[in-house]
Amino acid sequence: MFFHVKELQYRAKPDKPDAVYARKLQEVLGGQFGEISVMMQYLFQGWNCRAEQKYRDMLLDIGTEEIAHVEMLATMIAQLLDKAPVEEQEQAAQDPIIASAMGGMNPQHAIVNGLGASPNDSNGYPWNARYTIASGNLLADFRANLNAESQGRLQVVRLYEMTEDKGVRDMLSFLIARDTYHQNQWAAAIAELEEKEGLVVPSTFNREYEKSDVAYTFMSCSEGTESEQGRWASGPSMDGLSEFKYEAKPVATGQAPHLNPAPGYIHDTPLSDKETK
Repeated sequence: MFFHVKELQYRAKPDKPDAVYARKLQEVLGGQFGEISVMMQYLFQGWNCRAEQKYRDMLLDIGTEEIAHVEMLATMIAQLLDKAPVEEQEQAAQDPIIASAMGGMNPQHAIVNGLGASPNDSNGYPWNARYTIASGNLLADFRANLNAESQGRLQVVRLYEMTEDKGVRDMLSFLIARDTYHQNQWAAAIAELEEKEGLVVPSTFNREYEKSDVAYTFMSCSEGTESEQGRWASGPSMDGLSEFKYEAKPVATGQAPHLNPAPGYIHDTPLSDKETK
């Protein structure tokens, strides 16, 4: 059960409207690594969690916080759209190049959303549930979460640099700080699970079924040997179970592919007489 508190988690009030920046801010609302994505990802990971209760509780805690971040961004975008598209049209009237794109604002903010935010990215592409990961394996999922927070923080920092609005920057500074914590949180949870389960996902698979001779080999499949200088090419493997080795020119051990002709009703290109012999 969820309850809504009328006050925002943190201030979301720009110094002045900026319809062009409102479009940019849509990316961290409805983009691949936006707040809607992490909100849905954490909530579904929590709702589907069959592991220890502490993991379920933690996931739902942070997922619920992300709802608050969605609300903050939507509120900020709506205020950035105040007086739009009038101001943008007035500016466009002075510059025919700007007129072609209404000054760079997203026309749907006015036409479709009534000067409000939408669950889309900065180019108007709709948010997609395919952005989210909830596999049931917490180590795999938490690594995806760490990546999501890393990419999200990167984008918010870039957006911070794209505005001088103190009110916008104030809100973004809060989101950046929360992303700092969330990266640390997922790193801590990953370390805890790795200590229990090991480095490689899934830990329940019988390693005897692996082709062990290539399980710790770096295969150099391009020209040059610079990659041999990396930590991944020599020394103890990260899981502590073997040694990395470097293979400069990996040898192909499979067959040359040859596919049987398709039946006539598929209407593929027929083989030549030479090929059928």
